Amino acid sequence: MTELATQVPDLVRFGTSSWTYPGWTGLIYEKAYPATGAGARMLGEYARWPLFRTVGIDSTFYAPASAKTLASYAAVLPDGFRCVSKVWDRITAHTHANPRDRTHYGELNSDWLNADLFVNEVLGPMQEHFPAHLGPLVFEFQTISRGANLDAAGFADRLDRFFAQLPVGAPYAVELRNAEYLCPEYFAVLRTHGVAHLFNSWTRMPTIGKQLALDDVITANFVVARALLRPGRTYAKAVESFAPYDHVQDENPELRGDLADLARAALELRVPAYLIVNNRAEGSAPLTITGVARQLVGAAGS
Repeated sequence: MTELATQVPDLVRFGTSSWTYPGWTGLIYEKAYPATGAGARMLGEYARWPLFRTVGIDSTFYAPASAKTLASYAAVLPDGFRCVSKVWDRITAHTHANPRDRTHYGELNSDWLNADLFVNEVLGPMQEHFPAHLGPLVFEFQTISRGANLDAAGFADRLDRFFAQLPVGAPYAVELRNAEYLCPEYFAVLRTHGVAHLFNSWTRMPTIGKQLALDDVITANFVVARALLRPGRTYAKAVESFAPYDHVQDENPELRGDLADLARAALELRVPAYLIVNNRAEGSAPLTITGVARQLVGAAGS
């Protein structure tokens, strides 16, 4: 594995969507860890696996990480190891969708695209406590219903106003779950603000390859992707089918090829590519990454 990793170009950063999976014992982790409370220790061992050069921090979607948590992560990560972190969904959720929140469920979220909230609660703490490991900050927009009466142009306009209020210099990326929002206005807004379009493989989105084929789709000085699900498959079905994520159960050659093509596109532009893979894509994210790396290296040597 070390030999393969040395052949992967430095600009290509492979990583997984989170890392606290007991099923990776013997694959990534040399010892078993408790079910909870070992996040930083597991991250330290994770970061030593040769092919991993980034990681997706997904927990920050549900609440910003505390200063203590960020410090514990920073203490175990090597220099240059930058993370792909989700932005708190209080900022990205157009409508309150948590069924446990009976008070606000179904209501419009008054903090949707609240720039001050993002800067104060997300960006500021990350820059203070995690600066050396701050990679792309991902604004994941869950599916916005047609009943919201927010068309593609309207969504792009709201993004434009939001990013115009943010400090420049931080790496921002937008992940969509509405395929109809992939329009020229959307890409123009991202390009104006130097924000990346995040290439995702998800239930109701075009494949990464189809997204890459769109005009002017690379909009920032870095590329980022999240291979989450095979299009058409739900998250719940993938969890049921693939846990505990210790082997590939549904190899997806198209997905692997798309990720390799995206890496090559980034290399041609001489920009970094952050390629995040979820266990639910094929059954075991580390093994999917290994396959993509071999494909990328093999093509380079042919």
